[in-house]
Amino acid sequence: MLLARVAAELVDAAACASWYEEHRNAADLAVAALCRLRRAAAALGGAAAAGDDAVRAVLESADPAAVVWTASRLISYADETEFADLVDRSG
Repeated sequence: MLLARVAAELVDAAACASWYEEHRNAADLAVAALCRLRRAAAALGGAAAAGDDAVRAVLESADPAAVVWTASRLISYADETEFADLVDRSG
């Protein structure tokens, strides 16, 4: 799938890219590509799990340092959008 190849290239290119100085930075482009891949693969596979599988396959083939960098971008984004405050910790 072309989206998978593009996403893999973008993840590898995102390693060490700062997301604070530039809009449409390499890390954000990689995450957006992974989201698009997830949607497309889920539609083709008829289930959200198919999209998740496609994203995992790309991440498994990517440079490990780039995967860690991309994951840290997602944590930064989740924190800045107060995701942690939305998660019910009561039980």
